[in-house]
Amino acid sequence: MRVVVSSLGPTLEDRVDEHFGRARYLLVIDTETLEVRAVDNSANCQALQGAGFGAAEIVTNHGAAAVITGHLGPNAYRALQITGVPGHDGTGMSVRDAVAAFANGELAALAEGEARSKTE
Repeated sequence: MRVVVSSLGPTLEDRVDEHFGRARYLLVIDTETLEVRAVDNSANCQALQGAGFGAAEIVTNHGAAAVITGHLGPNAYRALQITGVPGHDGTGMSVRDAVAAFANGELAALAEGEARSKTE
């Protein structure tokens, strides 16, 4: 299965970015092989509006079944909901750990505009 993870850098060792639409990188990851394709998301980072839609389009274009991030804004949430792609909370984790937790069913689902603090 393919997932897209918002990331602060281009590798599995980088941290999950709290932001989805304005994340520096969106990593397309095969959960079985851990093969990574880093997508530079700088065009959406610079966008005045519509960053969530642009990032959701990347998810759709890569055939991802889920998103791992820290927060989904209303535009991204709606766009992903239309395509049936759920968001999951990977706050405070490395990309590698978040993908492993996702594969084990340990990540909470995200709702629109929702972000969780790991200290709660």
